[in-house]
Amino acid sequence: MTAQPRLLGGRYEIGGVLGYGGMAEVHRGRDLRLGRDVAIKMLRNDLARDETFLTRFRREAQNAASLNHPSIVAVYDTGEDAGNSAVPYIVMEYVEGRTLKEVLTAEGRLAPRRACEMVADVCAALDFSHRHQIIHRDVKPGNVMLATNGQVKVMDFGIARAMAAGQATMTQTSAVIGTAQYLSPEQARGETVDRRSDVYATGCLLFELLCGDPPFTGDNPVSVAYQHVREAPRTPSSINPDVPPSVDAIVLKALAKNPANRYQTAGEMRDDLERAIAGRPVMATPLMGDDERTQLLAGASDDETRAVPAAVEEPRKNRKGVIALWTVASLLLVAALGYGFWYLTEGSKVDVPNVVGEEQEVAEAAIREAGLVPTAVPVLSEDDQEGLVVTQSPDGLERVSVGSEVRLEVGTGSGLVEVPDLSGAKTTNEVIDLLNDVNLSVTFEDVDGVEPGFVSQDPPKGEKVEPKTKVTVEWSRGNLSQVPNVVGETEDNACNTLSNNGFSCSVTYVTGDRPLGTVLSQDPGAGQEREGGQVNLTVVGVSVPSLVGMTIEEAQAAMPDGLTLSPPDGAEPDWEITSQSPSDGDVVKGGTTVTVEAESSGGLPTG
Repeated sequence: MTAQPRLLGGRYEIGGVLGYGGMAEVHRGRDLRLGRDVAIKMLRNDLARDETFLTRFRREAQNAASLNHPSIVAVYDTGEDAGNSAVPYIVMEYVEGRTLKEVLTAEGRLAPRRACEMVADVCAALDFSHRHQIIHRDVKPGNVMLATNGQVKVMDFGIARAMAAGQATMTQTSAVIGTAQYLSPEQARGETVDRRSDVYATGCLLFELLCGDPPFTGDNPVSVAYQHVREAPRTPSSINPDVPPSVDAIVLKALAKNPANRYQTAGEMRDDLERAIAGRPVMATPLMGDDERTQLLAGASDDETRAVPAAVEEPRKNRKGVIALWTVASLLLVAALGYGFWYLTEGSKVDVPNVVGEEQEVAEAAIREAGLVPTAVPVLSEDDQEGLVVTQSPDGLERVSVGSEVRLEVGTGSGLVEVPDLSGAKTTNEVIDLLNDVNLSVTFEDVDGVEPGFVSQDPPKGEKVEPKTKVTVEWSRGNLSQVPNVVGETEDNACNTLSNNGFSCSVTYVTGDRPLGTVLSQDPGAGQEREGGQVNLTVVGVSVPSLVGMTIEEAQAAMPDGLTLSPPDGAEPDWEITSQSPSDGDVVKGGTTVTVEAESSGGLPTG
């Protein structure tokens, strides 16, 4: 006997295992309702009773379900398997492809341009999640998919994986969460993390794609975490000579120990990667090449070669005056040096004005008035922050040298587009045009319906989404008819009405106090939608009396309204009835004729 496939939620058929994680296993599945392949992530049975893991798993479902971005694996549905100790599951987009970990294993380090293009897509996904207040905390090659069409997809948002096999993972009471090779220094110290921690991990990812290995490796997670906190990473070009200085600069900026010195958003890092791909100067500080350092040192050596004047013996009589002069000069020099040191360390410093929330022009004017140089950088923001300073670096009231640069991130709005109302569209082409007008695309799903046309849309109207997001539109085939109400109609009228609406009728007769031929009930009921078929009617009929043993004359008198007696030809009124059709007790349609056979009193049957 063939085993029945296991179903989740009555619609998801579970297939083979695609992979295992520290707290879950992922199966290939099939959505029987929509007819599409899916990936189903299920919490391991041995962890299903652990409230900590249940909370983390549910948080992942909530976080990922709130993110709708082309570079993030989509979550379609969540639930719990009632037949298996209420084990929770997540139904996700099935991505045909490989993880970047598998790509590195198969191909080794990647070409710089290809690596930068992939990581730019990762940054776009992270920037989107950060703007939705979700920090990944576990960016690594194993959590990034490369689809067969070349599209990059980031997975496992908002989940701290616990002791995955073959991975150096550190977790301690939610203080340190992540994989050791990709931990930011603040994560390694157990401090609070923010979006810049994801930027650091993305720098580790880019380093590994360029060089084949993470920036720091060791025998155990603790030694790796120590290196993240204390040791400077090598430049990728020292391992892979194909890496240009601009990409070296991007990697080292992302890997800065102090979060304030990194890219402040994943969007900034993406912008720099796109500049590097296009061959334009990057915002990160470029590194000096070997040739440039050699030229600088050579120039300094030339300047150091000078003629030294011969010493002249001072006359003895002037020695006291010379000593006094040198004493005064030394005191003045010490004073000058002291003033210079003070000026360089504190005297030349000013407080950075706090301009967060100010309009760009007002903020730049305040920065210049303080003797500093403003540099405005546009960043995506909430719509009500458009034109305002969102963040600044250095922070307000920090003391810096006069002439220092102050970086101002100025909001440009969310960059999102509003999903239009599609309910008024009469054709699919009209839907396509409405979405194209706002840089969105569409996927149509045919559904049963009475009237052909629009049924529903997801995301709903008014929701703001990323440009080029696909909107799923349910479109009725118009293949159904609504069952009309025929209760109270006569049988003939009811059947004609049903026929005109694409249905056939089947009649059952019962006795009742309504006029003969009146429809008492119908199944399916009025208003139900059906693709044609039969409607069963219950109609008032008449009950046939028992006539056998009566004379024809008696039978004529006993016949109820709605029935007609048909005796044999030539029968006399006193002949006795021997059989009848329909039988006694049958309920028949009004107007039915009851046919009888009879015999004369002499016993000779007639028919």
